[in-house]
Amino acid sequence: MDRKPLLNVKSLKEQVYEYLREQMRTGELLPGSAIDMEETSKKLGVSKTPLRDALLQLEMEDFVTIRPRRMIVVNALTEKDVRNYYEIIGALESMALLKAFDALKPADIDRMQALNDDMRRAIGANDFDAYYDKNLIFHSVFLGFCGNPNLVKLVNNMKKRLYDFPRAKGFVKEWEESSILEHQALIELIRTGRSQAAANHIRDVHWSFKVQERYVRKYYPGISGPAE
Repeated sequence: MDRKPLLNVKSLKEQVYEYLREQMRTGELLPGSAIDMEETSKKLGVSKTPLRDALLQLEMEDFVTIRPRRMIVVNALTEKDVRNYYEIIGALESMALLKAFDALKPADIDRMQALNDDMRRAIGANDFDAYYDKNLIFHSVFLGFCGNPNLVKLVNNMKKRLYDFPRAKGFVKEWEESSILEHQALIELIRTGRSQAAANHIRDVHWSFKVQERYVRKYYPGISGPAE
């Protein structure tokens, strides 16, 4: 009798992708570990085709490296990676905010304020997961108005690479508190119509590796050196 697949037969590639990402998020697949295609396809009850397609997507997003002879290695996150992601996200979110600025209504700004207040309460309750989710939604308010879904997808993938690989069990409370203050400053700049100052704040403060470095090093205590 054939083994029953663990996955739904619809959109197998996407389901395999989500399975592997969840394994990375929870630390079941750690940076530096190898993914055995034969073993994984048998475990999931799928052919190698959707698995290979999912791995190709993960490679494009820099989560894995596919080496000769079907050797797949989960990529480690280096200091150079973090610096580069911060630079890219800062530039993209800054540009997105400028593009979205005129479309933001008072109700959207009020929503950002409510989300920031939710984040403050979540940190007060030491609920990092709630903070993390609200933080993504906060940024999505203005990202959603930029008119460039490819930009939004790229930014969100890089954030997953930074903060969800695997998700840290603890968090750096003073970093989240500082981030909430940065959000508040951003809200006030948007509310008062200071588009360029708001965009600069996103790029030069909120996503500045230099500004955030002391927190980054606490969040990633075992971060490896710059990639060669």
